[in-house]
Amino acid sequence: MHQARTTCPYCGVGCGVLAELEGERIVGVSGDSEHPANYGRLCVKGSALHETLGHQGRLTRPRVDGAEVDWETVLSAVADRLAATRSEHGAGAVAAYLSGQLLTEDYYVANKLFKGFLGTPHLDTNSRLCMASAVAAYKRSLGDDAVPCCYEDLEEAELVVLVGSNLAWNHPVLYQRLKVAKTRNSLMRVVVIDPRVTDSCEIADLYLGLRPGSDARLFNGLLAWMADKGKLDRVYLEKHTQGLEEALAAAREEDGSVAAVAADCDLDPERLETFYYWFASQLHVVSLYSQGINQSSSGTDKCNAIINCHLAGGKLGLPGAGPFSITGQPNAMGGREVGGLANQLAAHMDYHTPGALDRVTRFWATESLTPSLPEGPGHKAVELFEAIERGEVQALWIMATNPAVSLPRADRVRAALEKCPLVIVSECVADTDLLAYADIVLPASSWSEKNGTVTNSERRISRQRGLLPPPGEAKHDWWIITQVARRLGYGEAFDYAHPAEIFDEHARLSGFENPSDTQDKGKRLFDISGLAGLDRDAYDALAPIQWPVNAAAPQGTVRLFEDGRFATPDGQARLIAVRPREPEQALSDARPLRLNTGRIRDQWHTMTRTARAPRLMNHRAEPFIEITPEDALALGVGDQQLARLTGAGGDYLGRVRLTKGQRRGEVFVPMHWSDRFSGSARMGSLLEAHLDPLSGQPESKHGAVALEPLPIAWEATLLVADDLAVTPDWCTDAAYWARIPLAHGQRWQLAGAPESADRDWLAWLAHHLPVAAALWLEDPAGGRLRAAGIEDGRLRWWLMVGPPAELPGLAWLDERFAEAAHGEALAPERRRRLLAGCDDGAADSGPVVCSCHQVGQKAIVTAIRGGDASVESLGARLACGTQCGSCIPELKSLIEEHRDACAKEESLPCEP
Repeated sequence: MHQARTTCPYCGVGCGVLAELEGERIVGVSGDSEHPANYGRLCVKGSALHETLGHQGRLTRPRVDGAEVDWETVLSAVADRLAATRSEHGAGAVAAYLSGQLLTEDYYVANKLFKGFLGTPHLDTNSRLCMASAVAAYKRSLGDDAVPCCYEDLEEAELVVLVGSNLAWNHPVLYQRLKVAKTRNSLMRVVVIDPRVTDSCEIADLYLGLRPGSDARLFNGLLAWMADKGKLDRVYLEKHTQGLEEALAAAREEDGSVAAVAADCDLDPERLETFYYWFASQLHVVSLYSQGINQSSSGTDKCNAIINCHLAGGKLGLPGAGPFSITGQPNAMGGREVGGLANQLAAHMDYHTPGALDRVTRFWATESLTPSLPEGPGHKAVELFEAIERGEVQALWIMATNPAVSLPRADRVRAALEKCPLVIVSECVADTDLLAYADIVLPASSWSEKNGTVTNSERRISRQRGLLPPPGEAKHDWWIITQVARRLGYGEAFDYAHPAEIFDEHARLSGFENPSDTQDKGKRLFDISGLAGLDRDAYDALAPIQWPVNAAAPQGTVRLFEDGRFATPDGQARLIAVRPREPEQALSDARPLRLNTGRIRDQWHTMTRTARAPRLMNHRAEPFIEITPEDALALGVGDQQLARLTGAGGDYLGRVRLTKGQRRGEVFVPMHWSDRFSGSARMGSLLEAHLDPLSGQPESKHGAVALEPLPIAWEATLLVADDLAVTPDWCTDAAYWARIPLAHGQRWQLAGAPESADRDWLAWLAHHLPVAAALWLEDPAGGRLRAAGIEDGRLRWWLMVGPPAELPGLAWLDERFAEAAHGEALAPERRRRLLAGCDDGAADSGPVVCSCHQVGQKAIVTAIRGGDASVESLGARLACGTQCGSCIPELKSLIEEHRDACAKEESLPCEP
């Protein structure tokens, strides 16, 4: 057994990972204590990485028009069909849609092929959905897409503002760094600005639960308050910035008093002014913002409103200070570095950058090939699929993303894909929603197999190393693209044999005609020319480093703009006049509830990877709808009841979760569920496709929906062995279904429409399952049934008709499936207990709270009521909260709830 260093493929924190290898298997992972992003800490998703591996469910062979073929056939088909489309309809009829899941080297060759040699501007990425507004704001104000901060700034700050970021769930390791820093510095304050009370509020000294969409008004008010109170840094503003008067005038177009801003943001005026005072009074302030700011039809303005306040107070370019956009995907920044957005070229050059088109053309030219770059930007993500719908784009190559789920108006996206004459999909998983629309399927490598680099949120480039061979005939994305380019006649420009050669070219382009040691106005901030010339061994050994890396900064650059000189032509930053706008998705009588969307703690994107680790499904097992108890009562829904949301383009079905952390008139749904895991839980179908006019980022945080109870006659839970051929097709007659992977089987949560009230369950089971019911216990009057299918003495399936609240703990049943998989027959005493679903006296630990150690809510409540009324004592007894720490806020909530309950019971025994 030996260890290898690599990088986590999930969020933009970019944690270093130590993988434990045994032969050609990764048997465990841990945090890399030497990686400066995480210093050994991993979140629950990262610590389960090795559980997501394995060949089951992977794409392993290429397909053309539904038939499996060899690589020579599929590569020729891709090249021939792309060439034919371009010849018949022009370069603009060809497009690509990429992903922050790709490595930088994959991204580089894709951008080079499509923009440089196919000549189409229509190459965009799913990073458009998460980071585009932050990018546009940085460029508009600071002159370049350059995050000025680093993670150490969170430890140096006197005030940290989390705005539109549930850091505790979405970037858990960074949240833990902040939490430790706050413990060490008793003077540090944390402010959380978010419509929802999230787990990030655990460390908040001040919480501002603002009205959704009012962020720009809040920060405009801060700018005006700083000016009125004499808190502007006039020296810094005069020396290093332009645009203050225009920005202030825009901020004062509406009443800038604290009372007026508080009324517009639906905040308490005293709490708002407290925040204004804290921000203005401290020099070392970090504002950490993410999708809650970016995913708006005015997201760029909101980002600039935050940046304005930092510039106005001189709170930038210092340790512990700056506007810090925290990236959503592992390589969203690496994709932007190489031109992975439709409005970019490569190496942070844009179409409007003077001389950029000529510069890139000359750099990519060979002795016999001259690139034919497009003259201007192409379609951004949502616009790209609208162009497909109109028939303007005739061929689309999608890599490592699932737009059939993630984009707004998802059903229209599917209709566009159905209409598109040529859809090519590079994918590593065999059953994503997208593959139904693919004419050509290319099996790609995945994490632990891919070899290249990624760039995290603090501009730190890290190596993601290929540790295992890809399964079957799967290939690396850079290799696939390069092979297609060669068959298109561009082989001389794509003569790569290893990702190190691609990285070298990328590094050389970043420094090409880019004076790193001068203050010339032609200088580009993104410059890694200091990493050019690495051979394969040096590339493989590359240690994490922050760009710029060049002759002037050979060891990298921790933070930017320390000298007050920005990437604008005159070196001065711009304060931007921001005029707040309401969300485009307006509420109405038909859709009166404001919809908020986001990630949950244990899942990633559309769950294609995380759902392969069953323990990550236990914290939030089904799609859900969070709503206040008051709104739920008014709308006639109860906790854990099934309900329907109706939005712009379709419905969403989920289980109601009552929470006091939600504002009245608002609901929250997760973004992860797809048709692989539930019948109607695609968040994208609820949203209109309203875009920020500057960034093209869709307004995913401000939907408008209606909610109603889902009429059902029954609920049922079916557990089946993994090898039973049960797919979503068999439950099309259910009003609701969700599939939940278990360690040794599959759980199906079902609900039936009123017309199915008289279902003959035994007949239904006989029709749908290949193994007959061997045991059953029925209560027709109560509408209850429990049954089990046994074959050769082994458990094959188990059914309970009744509400999920009546379920036993399912771990005992899952163990029986494990025994069955090994050919073990049920022991007589276990067969007798099968319908009960547990052994006599077996403890049901309840819903999982701590995913790392699989500790359930009931076990935690029992321990609290037994006297373990602190996180530390719970950790000592149950181990919960002792690994990644993501569950600690939930543990504290349970302690508060049940400690108080015990106190109220006084003389009554404290039993759960």
